[in-house]
Amino acid sequence: QVQLVESGGGLVQPGGSLRLSCAASGRIFSINTMDWYRQAPGKERELVAGITLGGTTTYADSVKGRFTLSRDNAKKTVYLQMNSLKPEDTAVYYCKARIQASWNEGPYDYWGQGTQVTVSS
Repeated sequence: QVQLVESGGGLVQPGGSLRLSCAASGRIFSINTMDWYRQAPGKERELVAGITLGGTTTYADSVKGRFTLSRDNAKKTVYLQMNSLKPEDTAVYYCKARIQASWNEGPYDYWGQGTQVTVSS
């Protein structure tokens, strides 16, 4: 089965930076969109950023200008560069990828386990 593994989370001071990575492995024919979501305690999960196969990106207004999403198709990996971090960015960050396991199967959404990002002094 397809597996998504996130890394790069941790504790950082306000104004600092982190880079999250999400690597896909397993039976993969193609990866369409790759997205990052986040969920803070007591709040609903929200879309942070997304990127298409062609490299078109979208960002939530709250992170626009501070976060940058990119992908390496050869490595089957998506990166979220987070700069000028704020305490409000504290959340569990989840990677989601729309993947076709083989040419004769339809796409399916896969989720990672999540990685904790804490922004605090």
